[in-house]
Amino acid sequence: MLDTDLDDIHPLFAGAPTTTEFKKLRKRIVRYTREAIEQYGMVEKAKDGRPPKWLVCLSGGKDSYTLLAVLYELKWRGLLPVDLLACNLDQGQPGFPATVLPEFLEKMGVPHRIEYQDTYSIVMDKVPQGRTYCALCSRLRRGNLYRIAREEGCSAVVLGHHRDDILETFFMNLFHGGRLATMPPKLVNEEGDLFLYRPLAHVAEADCEKFANAMRYPIIPCDLCGSLDGLQRQQVKQILDQWESNSPGRRQVMFRALMNARPSHLLDPKLFDFMGLSLKTAEKMGESDTIPQLR
Repeated sequence: MLDTDLDDIHPLFAGAPTTTEFKKLRKRIVRYTREAIEQYGMVEKAKDGRPPKWLVCLSGGKDSYTLLAVLYELKWRGLLPVDLLACNLDQGQPGFPATVLPEFLEKMGVPHRIEYQDTYSIVMDKVPQGRTYCALCSRLRRGNLYRIAREEGCSAVVLGHHRDDILETFFMNLFHGGRLATMPPKLVNEEGDLFLYRPLAHVAEADCEKFANAMRYPIIPCDLCGSLDGLQRQQVKQILDQWESNSPGRRQVMFRALMNARPSHLLDPKLFDFMGLSLKTAEKMGESDTIPQLR
């Protein structure tokens, strides 16, 4: 069970509000994060007596601050047997406040690496005017993070994507990609030598925002490049916001659906052997009771 003593804390929680509302928020985020870590098997076995080491990617946004704080909370309480290295990749965006994160991490006593790679100029040069920069920017960032992880002896790159990011990606793929897919909580990179984890997979974006604001972390805006307005993701976000407004709790219901897939009730023959389906096999599977009847 999760240790509920909130007095013994990591410096990242210094000055935390003492309200009941904040304590409930903090417990909820920690509980959901631990749940995802355990459910998806994110902690690898120690090698040569040394715990695994994670590269925790810190952008300066509300989500990555929440990720860093909660991982340290779990580690502080002996619930996360890994070493953590915070990393910020400064991609050369105009106006990026380069001193904010190093000063914050030094103050908090968090081991870190700050890397400067001007991928912004590459993106601006390669992407035609009027097109969004996010796809190429993301690929370049991911490649550099994998390189840094290898250099630092890390087994995993850890990102701050939350429940709503996962939902939005699912609908992006559904509406624009013609496939049922989203950001998985855990995957292996193409080279097969690193894990990629999303421990906040079960955490709502609103909770990340409330938490980071309550802790007064020095938030860096994510729109410095000016490329986010009008993106398809923003349109999907607006649709989800409207659904949630009309029916509170809708986001969580949809998220649970991603954890409750039934291949036999979809249309992909690569996931389910429709050709081999017979009345006998259906009866064994219990399908005969669930197949809709024509009227």
